[in-house]
Amino acid sequence: MRAFIFPGQGSQAVGMGAELAAASGAARAVFEEVDDALGQTLSRIMAQGPAEDLTLTENAQPAIMANAIAVLRVLEGEGGIRLADKADFVAGHSLGEYSALCGARAFDLATAARLLKLRGQAMQAAVPVGEGAMAALLGADFALAESICAAAAEGEVCQAANDNGGGQVVISGHKAAVERAMAISKDRGVKRAIPLPVSAPFHCALMQPAADAMAVALAKAEVRAPLVPVYANVTAAPASDPNEIRDLLVRQVTGTVRWRESVEAMWAAGVTDYVEFGAKVLGPMVKRIAPDANVVSLVGMADIEAFAKQL
Repeated sequence: MRAFIFPGQGSQAVGMGAELAAASGAARAVFEEVDDALGQTLSRIMAQGPAEDLTLTENAQPAIMANAIAVLRVLEGEGGIRLADKADFVAGHSLGEYSALCGARAFDLATAARLLKLRGQAMQAAVPVGEGAMAALLGADFALAESICAAAAEGEVCQAANDNGGGQVVISGHKAAVERAMAISKDRGVKRAIPLPVSAPFHCALMQPAADAMAVALAKAEVRAPLVPVYANVTAAPASDPNEIRDLLVRQVTGTVRWRESVEAMWAAGVTDYVEFGAKVLGPMVKRIAPDANVVSLVGMADIEAFAKQL
């Protein structure tokens, strides 16, 4: 069995998609449609920068989605490969869940782009700059990270935001609480605690205003049953019902990205092959969680052509 997987924020880089767009009309069509949907030349920011504009959450989220979908569309259009024929499930890390749903045709491309633009804006606006923070705990399992967060909270928000597997858990919340968690983590057996250069504390209770905004937007958006089930971040379980998908995406804004559990659940369901679209970020994570998995990451034309020949 095979899963198509889609990366999240942090995988953006100036130049993303440029080589693909130069080589493929299918890729150019994706970038043009996203530009039209957003009323901005996001493709130019992706190709040329500046980096600080691409890193803005409201740009990074639709850009990462557009790049991943461009890779998928090239594989489908020029490789003659249909997702529904070659994938049993889709999954994505945080915003990558929108990419996964778009790839599986639950969202059309323009809807995914507009939702992610709004999601980025809402997440950025939810917490004033400087009040929140995130940090990566290396050498911590999820239970340890949760206990550290509980000890550090002291009435503030401090939550395990991303369970990435392989001993990496990202925590999120009020800046002071996250700093307290980092300070006590070494005594709790964590190898390293690294502050992350993020603009807002994602996937914690402080994001509730953004969750409320997404609930309104998703209620109005057309969501179809995906061609194959999506493993949802907040449940680490497959979903296909459009109303359930809406609810899961709202809950995802404040909930933990249960990536380790998602991969473990897919592996237990018989998924041995994982194909990442648009970056080389999730592939290494999957290998740390399921060392015997077959993993391939598709970014440029050479990757796509080599993969298409294998199928």
